[in-house]
Amino acid sequence: MSKFYQRFLLLFLLVCSISGVVIYTTVDINTLHNLTAFQPWSVALAVVSLSIGLVLDGTRLMHLVKVANEKITFKQAVHVVFGNYFLALLTPGATGGAVAQVMFLRHAGVPMGKATVLVIVRTLVSIFFLLCCMPFIFLHDAGILPGVDNETLMVVSLLLFLGIIGIVLASRTRSLDTLIGRITGRLSPHRKRVIVAFYRDIKIGVRLLAASPKSMVRIFFESGLSLLFIYGIVPCLLLGLGVTDADWYTVMGRMFFLNMLLYVSPTPGGSGIAEGGFVWLFADSVPAGTVGILAVSWRLIAEYIPFLIGFYYTIRVFGRDFLNQQLGK
Repeated sequence: MSKFYQRFLLLFLLVCSISGVVIYTTVDINTLHNLTAFQPWSVALAVVSLSIGLVLDGTRLMHLVKVANEKITFKQAVHVVFGNYFLALLTPGATGGAVAQVMFLRHAGVPMGKATVLVIVRTLVSIFFLLCCMPFIFLHDAGILPGVDNETLMVVSLLLFLGIIGIVLASRTRSLDTLIGRITGRLSPHRKRVIVAFYRDIKIGVRLLAASPKSMVRIFFESGLSLLFIYGIVPCLLLGLGVTDADWYTVMGRMFFLNMLLYVSPTPGGSGIAEGGFVWLFADSVPAGTVGILAVSWRLIAEYIPFLIGFYYTIRVFGRDFLNQQLGK
């Protein structure tokens, strides 16, 4: 059996196991009663919300590529977006997602160096948008992280925000070059090359964005709108259960917080952590006995459907040999 089919089978078993455990441990006597009120139209609404978010993700990528003085079509941008979903779910820590994005960008005619930089910048812009939102979320939601007061969370988020701003500003001078040189001087040659290459790509990305501030602002807000629609899947599903009086600010804030955590998840595509985090964050704010089913439904629409579309595009463009090479590394 090829590496691809082995990894695909393991992912299928992992998803089924996690989904089964999450549903089994959260079902209670109220589940059937609450599910009978579910409206199927909310699933269609959730898919529409996801589709709008993915379209915005594609258009912001096109604008980002344009900043680098390159050009891709919307169809090629869609390939990049779905390719990311596909390989991210098949590799630990979602590392394959970056590889897929670079390969699709190269296939679209973007040089390797620029493609690598664009993928890094694309991810960092999304993370930066989420960090910008964190203080507003912590100010509103006092119980988002049990055991940690919101003042501490506010300080941490602000420090991270200021740290990113500081790194961006310092990367435009030689002071950070000297610091990186000292830090990597004691590391092994391999680790030094990896860190220096990553730092170099970030510097190039910062210069690209700084050279076109209007485009940078547009990309930033396009990233935010894309995330809002993608995370809007959960409110759509809640409406289908008859929940109309929810605190939607809190619901969206917790989706932002959960997805921020998923950026540092060690599991493929955040599998297990996403479902468990959802149950933990929403157990007290959804109809009784439905939190596990909602968690699985959210993951199905937000991750697994794009995964299957990404699988189709990857096979069509690169073939199975490409997958075996990437997954065999």
